[in-house]
Amino acid sequence: MKARVLTRTIILVSLVSLFTDVASEMLYPVMPVYLRSIGFSVILIGILEGIAEAVAGLSKGYFGQSSDALKKRVPFVRAGYALSAFSKPMMAVLTYPWWIFLARTVDRLGKGVRTGARDAVLSDETTPEHKGKVFGFHRGMDTVGAAIGPVFALLFLWFFPGEYRMLFFLAFFPGLIATGLTFFLKEKKITASPDVRRPGFLSFLKYWKCSAVPYRYLVSGLLLFTLFNSSDAFLLLAIKDKHVSDTGMIGMYIFYNLVYAVASYPLGALADRIGLKTMLICGLFLFAGVYLSFGFTASVAGFVVLFFLYGIYAASTEGISKALISNIADKSETATAIGFYTSFASIFSLLASSVAGILWFTLGVKVMFMISGAGVMLVGIYFLIISKKLV
Repeated sequence: MKARVLTRTIILVSLVSLFTDVASEMLYPVMPVYLRSIGFSVILIGILEGIAEAVAGLSKGYFGQSSDALKKRVPFVRAGYALSAFSKPMMAVLTYPWWIFLARTVDRLGKGVRTGARDAVLSDETTPEHKGKVFGFHRGMDTVGAAIGPVFALLFLWFFPGEYRMLFFLAFFPGLIATGLTFFLKEKKITASPDVRRPGFLSFLKYWKCSAVPYRYLVSGLLLFTLFNSSDAFLLLAIKDKHVSDTGMIGMYIFYNLVYAVASYPLGALADRIGLKTMLICGLFLFAGVYLSFGFTASVAGFVVLFFLYGIYAASTEGISKALISNIADKSETATAIGFYTSFASIFSLLASSVAGILWFTLGVKVMFMISGAGVMLVGIYFLIISKKLV
Protein backbone atom coordinates (compact mmCIF):
# COMPACT_ATOMS: atom_id res chain seq x y z
CA MET A 1 0.00 0.00 0.00
CA LYS A 2 1.48 3.28 -1.08
CA ALA A 3 1.99 5.92 1.57
CA ARG A 4 0.64 8.63 -0.72
CA VAL A 5 -2.66 6.76 -0.94
CA LEU A 6 -3.07 5.73 2.70
CA THR A 7 -1.95 8.72 4.74
CA ARG A 8 -1.49 8.85 8.50
CA THR A 9 -4.91 10.47 8.88
CA ILE A 10 -6.68 7.81 6.80
CA ILE A 11 -5.07 5.03 8.83
CA LEU A 12 -5.95 6.76 12.12
CA VAL A 13 -9.59 7.29 11.14
CA SER A 14 -9.80 3.67 10.02
CA LEU A 15 -8.37 2.41 13.31
CA VAL A 16 -10.88 4.55 15.20
CA SER A 17 -13.69 2.92 13.20
CA LEU A 18 -12.22 -0.54 13.82
CA PHE A 19 -12.19 -0.19 17.61
CA THR A 20 -15.64 1.42 17.62
CA ASP A 21 -17.07 -1.48 15.65
CA VAL A 22 -15.43 -3.97 18.01
CA ALA A 23 -17.40 -2.30 20.81
CA SER A 24 -20.67 -2.07 18.86
CA GLU A 25 -20.59 -5.57 17.39
CA MET A 26 -19.78 -7.13 20.76
CA LEU A 27 -23.31 -6.08 21.67
CA TYR A 28 -25.19 -6.47 18.37
CA PRO A 29 -25.93 -10.23 18.67
CA VAL A 30 -27.02 -9.97 22.33
CA MET A 31 -28.88 -6.64 22.30
CA PRO A 32 -32.38 -8.09 21.68
CA VAL A 33 -31.80 -10.86 24.24
CA TYR A 34 -30.57 -8.35 26.84
CA LEU A 35 -33.50 -6.02 26.28
CA ARG A 36 -35.94 -8.91 26.66
CA SER A 37 -34.17 -9.98 29.87
CA ILE A 38 -34.76 -6.57 31.47
CA GLY A 39 -38.43 -6.53 30.57
CA PHE A 40 -38.65 -4.96 27.09
CA SER A 41 -41.39 -6.36 24.87
CA VAL A 42 -40.86 -6.90 21.15
CA ILE A 43 -43.04 -3.83 20.46
CA LEU A 44 -40.98 -1.68 22.86
CA ILE A 45 -37.74 -2.89 21.26
CA GLY A 46 -39.14 -1.86 17.87
CA ILE A 47 -40.09 1.59 19.16
CA LEU A 48 -36.64 1.96 20.75
CA GLU A 49 -34.81 1.12 17.53
CA GLY A 50 -37.14 3.31 15.49
CA ILE A 51 -36.53 6.38 17.64
CA ALA A 52 -32.78 5.71 17.74
CA GLU A 53 -32.56 5.44 13.95
CA ALA A 54 -34.67 8.58 13.47
CA VAL A 55 -32.29 10.51 15.74
CA ALA A 56 -29.27 9.17 13.86
CA GLY A 57 -30.84 9.97 10.50
CA LEU A 58 -31.79 13.57 11.17
CA SER A 59 -28.58 14.36 13.04
CA LYS A 60 -26.34 13.11 10.20
CA GLY A 61 -27.61 15.83 7.90
CA TYR A 62 -27.49 18.57 10.52
CA PHE A 63 -23.99 17.84 11.81
CA GLY A 64 -22.64 17.23 8.32
CA GLN A 65 -23.81 20.67 7.26
CA SER A 66 -22.47 22.15 10.51
CA SER A 67 -19.05 20.67 9.78
CA ASP A 68 -19.00 22.33 6.35
CA ALA A 69 -20.29 25.64 7.71
CA LEU A 70 -17.74 25.84 10.54
CA LYS A 71 -14.90 24.43 8.38
CA LYS A 72 -14.17 21.93 11.14
CA ARG A 73 -13.96 18.14 10.95
CA VAL A 74 -12.03 16.76 13.93
CA PRO A 75 -14.27 18.12 16.76
CA PHE A 76 -17.29 16.39 15.21
CA VAL A 77 -15.36 13.16 14.72
CA ARG A 78 -14.07 13.23 18.30
CA ALA A 79 -17.42 14.09 19.90
CA GLY A 80 -19.28 11.51 17.84
CA TYR A 81 -17.04 8.62 18.78
CA ALA A 82 -16.96 9.72 22.44
CA LEU A 83 -20.77 9.72 22.64
CA SER A 84 -20.95 6.21 21.22
CA ALA A 85 -18.27 4.95 23.60
CA PHE A 86 -19.96 6.29 26.74
CA SER A 87 -23.37 5.01 25.67
CA LYS A 88 -22.22 1.39 26.06
CA PRO A 89 -21.89 1.25 29.88
CA MET A 90 -24.95 3.52 30.16
CA MET A 91 -27.04 0.61 28.85
CA ALA A 92 -26.05 -1.51 31.86
CA VAL A 93 -25.95 1.05 34.70
CA LEU A 94 -29.74 1.33 34.95
CA THR A 95 -32.52 -0.72 33.38
CA TYR A 96 -35.39 1.79 33.49
CA PRO A 97 -37.01 2.09 30.04
CA TRP A 98 -36.46 5.89 29.89
CA TRP A 99 -32.74 5.41 30.68
CA ILE A 100 -32.31 2.67 28.06
CA PHE A 101 -34.00 4.96 25.52
CA LEU A 102 -31.58 7.75 26.48
CA ALA A 103 -28.50 5.50 26.24
CA ARG A 104 -29.51 4.09 22.84
CA THR A 105 -30.27 7.57 21.55
CA VAL A 106 -26.87 8.84 22.72
CA ASP A 107 -25.21 6.00 20.79
CA ARG A 108 -27.04 6.80 17.56
CA LEU A 109 -26.57 10.53 18.05
CA GLY A 110 -22.84 9.86 18.20
CA LYS A 111 -23.04 8.20 14.80
CA GLY A 112 -24.95 11.18 13.46
CA VAL A 113 -22.43 13.68 14.81
CA ARG A 114 -19.39 11.99 13.28
CA THR A 115 -20.50 10.42 9.98
CA GLY A 116 -20.44 13.39 7.59
CA ALA A 117 -17.29 14.95 9.07
CA ARG A 118 -15.43 11.62 9.15
CA ASP A 119 -16.21 10.82 5.51
CA ALA A 120 -15.22 14.37 4.56
CA VAL A 121 -11.86 13.82 6.30
CA LEU A 122 -11.31 10.70 4.18
CA SER A 123 -12.31 12.57 1.02
CA ASP A 124 -10.09 15.56 1.82
CA GLU A 125 -7.08 13.26 2.30
CA THR A 126 -7.06 11.85 -1.22
CA THR A 127 -7.74 12.54 -4.89
CA PRO A 128 -10.62 11.31 -7.11
CA GLU A 129 -8.51 8.56 -8.69
CA HIS A 130 -7.85 6.98 -5.28
CA LYS A 131 -11.27 7.39 -3.64
CA GLY A 132 -12.17 3.72 -4.15
CA LYS A 133 -9.02 2.57 -2.37
CA VAL A 134 -9.39 5.00 0.52
CA PHE A 135 -13.07 4.38 1.22
CA GLY A 136 -12.54 0.67 0.61
CA PHE A 137 -9.67 0.57 3.11
CA HIS A 138 -11.75 2.40 5.70
CA ARG A 139 -14.71 0.06 5.22
CA GLY A 140 -12.38 -2.92 5.43
CA MET A 141 -10.90 -1.80 8.75
CA ASP A 142 -14.35 -0.91 10.06
CA THR A 143 -15.59 -4.39 9.14
CA VAL A 144 -12.59 -6.12 10.73
CA GLY A 145 -13.91 -4.65 13.97
CA ALA A 146 -17.37 -5.95 13.08
CA ALA A 147 -15.90 -9.45 12.79
CA ILE A 148 -13.81 -9.25 15.98
CA GLY A 149 -16.63 -7.94 18.18
CA PRO A 150 -18.97 -10.97 17.93
CA VAL A 151 -15.99 -13.30 18.51
CA PHE A 152 -15.29 -11.53 21.79
CA ALA A 153 -18.97 -11.78 22.69
CA LEU A 154 -19.06 -15.51 21.92
CA LEU A 155 -15.95 -16.18 24.01
CA PHE A 156 -17.22 -14.12 26.94
CA LEU A 157 -20.66 -15.73 26.96
CA TRP A 158 -19.06 -19.17 26.63
CA PHE A 159 -17.31 -18.65 29.96
CA PHE A 160 -19.96 -16.42 31.55
CA PRO A 161 -23.39 -17.44 30.17
CA GLY A 162 -26.10 -14.85 30.62
CA GLU A 163 -23.78 -12.10 31.94
CA TYR A 164 -25.04 -9.56 29.42
CA ARG A 165 -24.65 -6.49 31.61
CA MET A 166 -20.93 -7.14 32.13
CA LEU A 167 -20.51 -7.33 28.35
CA PHE A 168 -21.81 -3.77 28.05
CA PHE A 169 -19.20 -2.56 30.53
CA LEU A 170 -16.43 -4.42 28.66
CA ALA A 171 -17.55 -2.86 25.36
CA PHE A 172 -16.65 0.54 26.81
CA PHE A 173 -12.91 -0.16 26.61
CA PRO A 174 -12.49 -0.57 22.82
CA GLY A 175 -14.77 2.48 22.49
CA LEU A 176 -12.46 4.39 24.83
CA ILE A 177 -9.42 3.39 22.76
CA ALA A 178 -11.21 4.66 19.63
CA THR A 179 -11.97 7.99 21.31
CA GLY A 180 -8.38 8.30 22.48
CA LEU A 181 -7.08 7.80 18.93
CA THR A 182 -9.16 10.76 17.71
CA PHE A 183 -6.92 13.07 19.76
CA PHE A 184 -4.07 12.25 17.35
CA LEU A 185 -6.04 13.64 14.39
CA LYS A 186 -4.99 17.07 13.18
CA GLU A 187 -7.42 19.61 11.81
CA LYS A 188 -6.58 21.03 8.39
CA LYS A 189 -6.43 24.80 8.51
CA ILE A 190 -9.34 26.18 6.50
CA THR A 191 -10.36 29.80 6.93
CA ALA A 192 -14.00 30.10 7.88
CA SER A 193 -16.11 33.10 6.95
CA PRO A 194 -16.16 35.63 9.81
CA ASP A 195 -19.98 35.82 9.74
CA VAL A 196 -20.50 32.04 9.71
CA ARG A 197 -23.65 30.85 11.43
CA ARG A 198 -24.54 27.40 12.64
CA PRO A 199 -27.30 26.08 10.33
CA GLY A 200 -30.80 25.27 11.51
CA PHE A 201 -31.53 21.66 12.45
CA LEU A 202 -33.40 20.84 9.23
CA SER A 203 -31.72 23.35 6.93
CA PHE A 204 -29.66 20.56 5.35
CA LEU A 205 -32.86 19.55 3.52
CA LYS A 206 -32.39 22.62 1.30
CA TYR A 207 -29.20 21.08 -0.09
CA TRP A 208 -31.21 18.99 -2.56
CA LYS A 209 -32.32 22.09 -4.50
CA CYS A 210 -28.82 23.50 -4.89
CA SER A 211 -26.99 20.20 -5.39
CA ALA A 212 -25.53 19.13 -8.74
CA VAL A 213 -27.78 17.18 -11.10
CA PRO A 214 -25.48 14.09 -11.08
CA TYR A 215 -25.74 14.07 -7.27
CA ARG A 216 -29.54 13.94 -7.49
CA TYR A 217 -29.45 11.06 -9.98
CA LEU A 218 -27.00 9.14 -7.80
CA VAL A 219 -28.72 9.70 -4.45
CA SER A 220 -32.16 8.98 -5.91
CA GLY A 221 -30.92 5.57 -7.03
CA LEU A 222 -29.10 4.86 -3.78
CA LEU A 223 -32.16 5.72 -1.69
CA LEU A 224 -34.38 3.59 -3.91
CA PHE A 225 -31.97 0.73 -3.27
CA THR A 226 -32.17 1.40 0.46
CA LEU A 227 -35.95 0.94 0.33
CA PHE A 228 -35.42 -2.66 -0.82
CA ASN A 229 -32.45 -3.34 1.48
CA SER A 230 -33.87 -4.45 4.83
CA SER A 231 -31.86 -5.19 7.97
CA ASP A 232 -29.33 -8.03 7.87
CA ALA A 233 -31.24 -9.41 10.84
CA PHE A 234 -33.69 -10.92 8.34
CA LEU A 235 -30.87 -12.93 6.77
CA LEU A 236 -29.96 -14.28 10.21
CA LEU A 237 -33.60 -15.04 10.98
CA ALA A 238 -33.85 -16.97 7.71
CA ILE A 239 -30.93 -19.12 8.84
CA LYS A 240 -32.62 -19.73 12.18
CA ASP A 241 -35.77 -20.84 10.35
CA LYS A 242 -33.66 -23.58 8.77
CA HIS A 243 -32.74 -24.83 12.26
CA VAL A 244 -29.16 -23.57 12.26
CA SER A 245 -27.83 -23.21 15.83
CA ASP A 246 -27.21 -19.84 17.51
CA THR A 247 -23.46 -20.48 17.31
CA GLY A 248 -23.76 -21.31 13.62
CA MET A 249 -25.84 -18.19 13.00
CA ILE A 250 -23.32 -15.89 14.72
CA GLY A 251 -20.50 -17.75 12.96
CA MET A 252 -22.14 -17.02 9.60
CA TYR A 253 -22.37 -13.35 10.54
CA ILE A 254 -18.67 -13.31 11.45
CA PHE A 255 -17.82 -15.06 8.17
CA TYR A 256 -19.75 -12.44 6.20
CA ASN A 257 -17.90 -9.61 7.97
CA LEU A 258 -14.53 -11.26 7.32
CA VAL A 259 -15.28 -11.55 3.60
CA TYR A 260 -16.48 -7.93 3.59
CA ALA A 261 -13.33 -6.77 5.40
CA VAL A 262 -10.85 -8.69 3.24
CA ALA A 263 -12.52 -7.72 -0.05
CA SER A 264 -13.07 -4.00 0.62
CA TYR A 265 -9.62 -2.66 -0.23
CA PRO A 266 -8.99 -4.87 -3.33
CA LEU A 267 -12.42 -4.07 -4.72
CA GLY A 268 -11.89 -0.38 -3.95
CA ALA A 269 -8.63 -0.51 -5.91
CA LEU A 270 -10.37 -2.34 -8.75
CA ALA A 271 -13.13 0.29 -8.72
CA ASP A 272 -10.52 3.02 -9.22
CA ARG A 273 -9.41 1.16 -12.35
CA ILE A 274 -12.72 0.13 -13.92
CA GLY A 275 -14.81 3.01 -12.56
CA LEU A 276 -16.74 3.52 -9.35
CA LYS A 277 -20.04 3.44 -11.23
CA THR A 278 -19.27 0.06 -12.77
CA MET A 279 -18.35 -1.44 -9.42
CA LEU A 280 -21.51 -0.09 -7.78
CA ILE A 281 -23.73 -1.55 -10.52
CA CYS A 282 -22.01 -4.95 -10.25
CA GLY A 283 -22.57 -4.90 -6.50
CA LEU A 284 -26.29 -4.14 -6.90
CA PHE A 285 -26.83 -7.03 -9.30
CA LEU A 286 -24.92 -9.31 -6.94
CA PHE A 287 -27.22 -8.24 -4.08
CA ALA A 288 -30.25 -9.01 -6.25
CA GLY A 289 -28.91 -12.48 -7.04
CA VAL A 290 -28.27 -13.26 -3.37
CA TYR A 291 -31.74 -12.14 -2.25
CA LEU A 292 -33.51 -13.96 -5.08
CA SER A 293 -31.71 -17.14 -3.97
CA PHE A 294 -31.96 -16.76 -0.21
CA GLY A 295 -35.55 -17.90 0.31
CA PHE A 296 -34.91 -21.13 -1.61
CA THR A 297 -31.70 -22.16 0.15
CA ALA A 298 -31.90 -24.88 2.80
CA SER A 299 -28.36 -26.23 3.26
CA VAL A 300 -25.58 -24.79 5.40
CA ALA A 301 -23.23 -24.98 2.39
CA GLY A 302 -25.70 -22.91 0.38
CA PHE A 303 -25.86 -20.27 3.09
CA VAL A 304 -22.05 -20.14 3.24
CA VAL A 305 -21.91 -19.41 -0.51
CA LEU A 306 -24.63 -16.76 -0.27
CA PHE A 307 -23.00 -15.02 2.71
CA PHE A 308 -19.69 -15.05 0.84
CA LEU A 309 -21.35 -13.34 -2.14
CA TYR A 310 -23.15 -10.97 0.23
CA GLY A 311 -19.81 -9.92 1.69
CA ILE A 312 -18.54 -9.22 -1.84
CA TYR A 313 -21.65 -7.15 -2.55
CA ALA A 314 -21.12 -5.07 0.61
CA ALA A 315 -17.46 -4.47 -0.21
CA SER A 316 -18.35 -3.29 -3.71
CA THR A 317 -21.09 -0.82 -2.73
CA GLU A 318 -20.86 0.65 0.79
CA GLY A 319 -17.60 2.59 0.50
CA ILE A 320 -17.97 3.01 -3.26
CA SER A 321 -21.25 4.93 -2.93
CA LYS A 322 -19.68 7.47 -0.56
CA ALA A 323 -16.63 7.75 -2.81
CA LEU A 324 -18.95 8.57 -5.72
CA ILE A 325 -20.80 11.20 -3.69
CA SER A 326 -17.55 12.83 -2.57
CA ASN A 327 -16.35 12.98 -6.19
CA ILE A 328 -19.56 14.63 -7.40
CA ALA A 329 -20.11 17.10 -4.55
CA ASP A 330 -18.16 20.32 -4.20
CA LYS A 331 -15.24 19.88 -1.80
CA SER A 332 -16.62 22.56 0.52
CA GLU A 333 -19.93 20.67 0.77
CA THR A 334 -18.70 17.08 1.12
CA ALA A 335 -19.97 16.57 4.68
CA THR A 336 -23.35 18.12 3.78
CA ALA A 337 -23.70 15.93 0.68
CA ILE A 338 -22.85 12.74 2.56
CA GLY A 339 -24.91 13.85 5.56
CA PHE A 340 -27.98 14.47 3.41
CA TYR A 341 -27.70 11.03 1.82
CA THR A 342 -27.01 9.13 5.06
CA SER A 343 -29.83 10.95 6.85
CA PHE A 344 -32.42 9.75 4.40
CA ALA A 345 -30.73 6.35 4.09
CA SER A 346 -31.24 5.81 7.84
CA ILE A 347 -34.94 6.67 7.61
CA PHE A 348 -35.43 4.62 4.44
CA SER A 349 -33.69 1.64 6.08
CA LEU A 350 -36.20 1.79 8.89
CA LEU A 351 -39.05 1.81 6.35
CA ALA A 352 -37.46 -1.07 4.42
CA SER A 353 -37.16 -3.25 7.52
CA SER A 354 -40.73 -2.45 8.57
CA VAL A 355 -42.10 -3.40 5.15
CA ALA A 356 -39.90 -6.53 5.04
CA GLY A 357 -41.27 -7.62 8.42
CA ILE A 358 -44.86 -7.17 7.21
CA LEU A 359 -44.12 -9.10 3.98
CA TRP A 360 -42.47 -11.91 5.93
CA PHE A 361 -45.43 -12.14 8.32
CA THR A 362 -48.18 -11.94 5.69
CA LEU A 363 -46.71 -13.53 2.55
CA GLY A 364 -43.77 -15.57 3.79
CA VAL A 365 -40.00 -15.43 3.73
CA LYS A 366 -39.60 -16.46 0.07
CA VAL A 367 -41.87 -13.69 -1.19
CA MET A 368 -40.10 -11.09 0.98
CA PHE A 369 -36.68 -12.00 -0.41
CA MET A 370 -37.97 -12.20 -3.99
CA ILE A 371 -39.58 -8.75 -3.82
CA SER A 372 -36.37 -7.26 -2.43
CA GLY A 373 -34.20 -9.00 -5.03
CA ALA A 374 -36.44 -7.99 -7.92
CA GLY A 375 -36.61 -4.41 -6.67
CA VAL A 376 -32.83 -4.09 -6.51
CA MET A 377 -32.57 -5.65 -9.98
CA LEU A 378 -34.64 -2.69 -11.22
CA VAL A 379 -32.38 -0.28 -9.31
CA GLY A 380 -29.37 -1.82 -11.09
CA ILE A 381 -31.09 -1.27 -14.45
CA TYR A 382 -31.81 2.35 -13.43
CA PHE A 383 -28.09 2.92 -12.81
CA LEU A 384 -27.22 1.36 -16.15
CA ILE A 385 -29.58 3.82 -17.85
CA ILE A 386 -28.34 6.95 -16.05
CA SER A 387 -24.70 5.88 -15.82
CA LYS A 388 -23.49 8.48 -18.33
CA LYS A 389 -25.08 11.28 -16.30
CA LEU A 390 -22.91 10.50 -13.25
CA VAL A 391 -19.88 12.57 -14.25
